[in-house]
Amino acid sequence: MISSPPALQLYSVREQLATGRMGVLRRIADFGYGAVEPYDVRTDPEQLRADLDETGLAVCSVHAGLLGEGDEVLLRGAQTVGADTVIVPWVPPERFADTEAIAVLAGELNQAAAKAADHGLRLGYHNHDFELSSIVGGRPALEVLADALDEPVILEVDTYWAAVGGQDVPALLGRLGDRVRYLHVKDGPITKDDPMTAVGGGLMPVAEILAACPSAQWHVVELDRCATDMLTAVGDSLAWLTAHDLARPVRRGSSAGPDA
Repeated sequence: MISSPPALQLYSVREQLATGRMGVLRRIADFGYGAVEPYDVRTDPEQLRADLDETGLAVCSVHAGLLGEGDEVLLRGAQTVGADTVIVPWVPPERFADTEAIAVLAGELNQAAAKAADHGLRLGYHNHDFELSSIVGGRPALEVLADALDEPVILEVDTYWAAVGGQDVPALLGRLGDRVRYLHVKDGPITKDDPMTAVGGGLMPVAEILAACPSAQWHVVELDRCATDMLTAVGDSLAWLTAHDLARPVRRGSSAGPDA
């Protein structure tokens, strides 16, 4: 079993965070999550770090756009919150249109990775559905990209969007191999526009997927949208993973910090 504590992508609770961050972070910690993946480290990363420290939550990585103008602010923000990895969460679908477009994107990611490395950070890429539904040279475009990336650039495979993109996710993970260091764990009807469910409540073969990727250092729960209460779904997701021996929640005492 993976040794890292279960993590949550904070984008899942973006609406709740806007109305009271500390209360939401405390609930995430109370569920047993040990880490989070922030999506904004430009806006007051010092206070975010203080809030995370107070609730005993670590940072597994951060999401940030492809490095460009203002990237020094972004990289310093990632360092401030305690991240060691910056993951590009999205680029326009046309960047996966053909071999030439993918080669240009790979070059930009490789350059960004070198810049991140100067700050002691590694760079990763996170997929949606179009990187898998787009077939280039007979292969899913994400695999073409992976072959063009420098060795230090890692992948965070969003397992749900890979399935929506038409892939057998365990087989995909087997082909991508050790490049994959993070998995986004989510569930639902495996359709593009319908709401997702708590992990365990949909059609994803979650246990098989996790078993197919021993190289993953972090399993990160993320629900882009949900028809039920989001915080309840976040808690139910970890409860299901725990019940199926797929996660080990952090048990905290009544005062602070994880129990020994």
